[in-house]
Amino acid sequence: MPPLEILLVALLFVVAMLYSSVGHAGASGYLAVLAFFSSLDQSVAKPTALALNILVATITVAQFARAGHFSWRLLLPFLLGSMPFAFYGGSITLPVTGYKLVVAFALLVASLRLLMRTVAKNETAEPPRVVVAIPAGAGVGLLAGLTGTGGGVFLTPLIIFFRWADTKAAAGVSAAFILGNSLAGLAGIYSKGTLLPWIEWKWLAAAGVGGLIGSYFGSKKFDVGILRKLLGVALLVAVVKLVKESLKV
Repeated sequence: MPPLEILLVALLFVVAMLYSSVGHAGASGYLAVLAFFSSLDQSVAKPTALALNILVATITVAQFARAGHFSWRLLLPFLLGSMPFAFYGGSITLPVTGYKLVVAFALLVASLRLLMRTVAKNETAEPPRVVVAIPAGAGVGLLAGLTGTGGGVFLTPLIIFFRWADTKAAAGVSAAFILGNSLAGLAGIYSKGTLLPWIEWKWLAAAGVGGLIGSYFGSKKFDVGILRKLLGVALLVAVVKLVKESLKV
């Protein structure tokens, strides 16, 4: 493989591994990688990120649920509110500048999530009321559909900040939330007649293996705190790049 393609595959592997270790599927990271290697055409970037998301989120949900870090009670109200709006957001094609700025916002949130303090297991956690969870899910779902992410970068900080679950449970729920929204977002894209672009099998393999490794160790006791912080810094660099490109359009 050409050197640039090797680098691309390696970055997809690293993104999938690190994101899945905290219950995410990596869409914001994949978008960051695509932003480095291309002009981030949303007709290609959104469905590509969502397809990789679905693969990694499926693996991550299985790993965290197997380890006992999952709560239907916490998940369902968020998912009920989010999926219709993720579908709607996926069907919308934003202006080029608007899309880059929205993605930059998603990457900024993802970066802060990777850099922020997590909730310890011994801290009190209580799921939100349904009247709070459904609207919150709707807002996150719309952002997920617009950006081509699963929304985990927005949901997890909310769960942790408001102490609705401990870190491991938040990760398991976020993975399932991401899976549902990614499916809905991709369906929204298809509803407008957009076909999924060709995805190299090497990309799928890299993301799949990375997701398997990251979610396995993340659902146990493995802590990749330093690496997550490095990834957070890398996402900030991508944010700056996208904002600069937006100002040039």
